[in-house]
Amino acid sequence: MSKFLKSLTIGAVAAVLAVPAVAQTYGLGRPALPEEIAAWNLDIHPDGTGLPEGQGDAIIGEEIFATKCAACHGDFAEGIGNWPKLAGGMGTLDHKDPLKTVGSYWPYLSTSFDYIRRSMPYGNAGTLTADETYAIVAYILYSNDLIEDDFVLSKETFLDVEMPNADGFILDDREETELAIWSGEPCMTNCKENVEVTMRALVLDVTPEETTTDASTEEAATEETAVTTETAEVAAQEEAVPAPEVAAIDPALIADGEKVFRKCKACHQVGDGAKNRSGPILNGVMGASAGHIDGFKYSKSLMEKAEEGLVWNAETIAEFLAGPKKYIKGTKMGFAGLKKEDDIAAVIAYLSTFSDK
Repeated sequence: MSKFLKSLTIGAVAAVLAVPAVAQTYGLGRPALPEEIAAWNLDIHPDGTGLPEGQGDAIIGEEIFATKCAACHGDFAEGIGNWPKLAGGMGTLDHKDPLKTVGSYWPYLSTSFDYIRRSMPYGNAGTLTADETYAIVAYILYSNDLIEDDFVLSKETFLDVEMPNADGFILDDREETELAIWSGEPCMTNCKENVEVTMRALVLDVTPEETTTDASTEEAATEETAVTTETAEVAAQEEAVPAPEVAAIDPALIADGEKVFRKCKACHQVGDGAKNRSGPILNGVMGASAGHIDGFKYSKSLMEKAEEGLVWNAETIAEFLAGPKKYIKGTKMGFAGLKKEDDIAAVIAYLSTFSDK
């Protein structure tokens, strides 16, 4: 090695040794300002700590939800396709395939508010105001029958809402009670030599389609036959027995029905100028045969009911509203149904005020 190269090498080594192993500062950035930290520090605790000022109710929330949420979660929070359902599922947590929603599963309302404000709407996260977030959460609660539509949700009333599954969770203490029992050296025998990725989740679609076994198909067919026979018998009895005189309807009940009907008006219209939407107009539905609206494309299953002689009266409408998919298997109606008998009676009273004109 020449004297020049030797001196160059020694100089380079000396230069490296002169630099400290960890630099004290990189000279980049600055401390975050309090307002910048506050913009990201949005945690909402179960006791309501961190809730912003603002308010909203389900009436306002319905309009916001229809504009910003319904494309994925449905007009009634019933979910569309693989997008999650936000309403329903009460009493299903002990089932083989439980429906976990805000109403049936989530123990804390703060989770809903925090997640919606941070992450929704999809593709435009963080754009909701505090008032909009309160209103959307209120509408989801209303869709789960946890509040009335005029209940004003705010930081003052937040803890007044009782979540049905608040006591359904236990503290996870497995790290203290079980980890030592099951911990140990891995066996490392009979291991698979090669692991291959055969398909991506994007293509596979991680949500499986529902399949029906032969036994369940037969059971469903038997049940449908029984329903068909019962419907035919009911229709025959209705033809044989004269219709009783209809008493005057309580105006207060009609007013209640108008409020409950807000759950329906995203798909159905009534009154002057009503038009078919995703559901048919309901003018004159009381006493009309099923599938009577000209120009509306009903589901095949409903038209089969119409051919069997289904007539919409107080009894049949009540059964349908309590569980549309149970009453008419295969119906296009996505609404899960009304759970309160008083709400069903109120809607029927309200619909009876609209003629077929």
